[in-house]
Amino acid sequence: MQEIKSFKIRDIEIDPPLVLSPMAGVTDVSFRRLLKRRGGVGLSVSEFISVEGLTRSNPKSKRQMRFYEDERPFAVQIFGGQPERMRMAAEMAEEVGADILDVNCGCPAPKVVKHGGGSGLLKDHSRLETILKEIKKAIKIPLTVKIRAGFYDHTINAIETAKLAEDCGVEHIALHGRTKEQGYRGLANWELVRQIKEVVKVPVSGSGDVTTIQGAFDRFRETGCDGVLIGRGAMANPWIFRQIEDAMHGREIFQPTLADKRAILHEYFDMLREDMPENPAINRMKQLAGQFTRGLQGGALFRTSIYHSHSVDEVLNRIEEYFEAIEHGRPYYGEAGVPVEEAAELDSCEAATIA
Repeated sequence: MQEIKSFKIRDIEIDPPLVLSPMAGVTDVSFRRLLKRRGGVGLSVSEFISVEGLTRSNPKSKRQMRFYEDERPFAVQIFGGQPERMRMAAEMAEEVGADILDVNCGCPAPKVVKHGGGSGLLKDHSRLETILKEIKKAIKIPLTVKIRAGFYDHTINAIETAKLAEDCGVEHIALHGRTKEQGYRGLANWELVRQIKEVVKVPVSGSGDVTTIQGAFDRFRETGCDGVLIGRGAMANPWIFRQIEDAMHGREIFQPTLADKRAILHEYFDMLREDMPENPAINRMKQLAGQFTRGLQGGALFRTSIYHSHSVDEVLNRIEEYFEAIEHGRPYYGEAGVPVEEAAELDSCEAATIA
């Protein structure tokens, strides 16, 4: 494997150069801590936080900024279209102790875009410039951005957006190589990451479709990028950061056992119940727990049984029933006669717009 080095956002070292990509409804404090404990995460980023909520004292938005010291380095990512509220929210993130402030210029959700936020900023560079300059004047911590290839498929302007961001004092640029129009369809264009890397001096990272060790190494090699962001790939494999780091250092690559997969479900559910009331914890478990068992025998039936659970004991019993069966080589039938049904998968910023 080729040598892949850490990089710095100002004086903050990102080592290894792997970033847990922000995902609304996913990368809350419980999920981030779960991934951080597995190892290999160089930078954690908050959920995608509304500046309207933050600056109007919405309790949910304020909760989304919480983090633990062992998560550092930690970035808060905000979204919005109003320069004054973006500035106020950036100051609040600095006050709670975030190491980095990240501006989302990529979310394609219509409810975000219609108010000028997320990928809406890609077609309004004058507004984006005002927002970045206002924030830069107001905070001392590094300012970074996450952008997309462009708004429409026929208006690819990521290079121009990256240059503008650098001129405004942004110290790291992350590109998700799809347009707003694409949403999460098709494949991310990593060639644009390479092109941006060639025209700006600040560190550049890429995002999109990295779900394997080899995939990460290929992206580093092909683009010369400084870092790689992993989002949905980490939902399916919480050990992916550790595995990539193992490969970077020539170590034997960690392979989770069935016992590890059982244990991580219990650990995650424990963290959720520490952090939120029982019903929201169960609902979050339904959304994400099944991701950890994708590819395992009977996984779809297990996800269905979790989806139909309505209490803590039910969830715990379903976990034990499932792993007992597959550990002993028995077929797992789940809820016999019940059609497969799972919690809907949310796109990485869509959850922020759902009440």
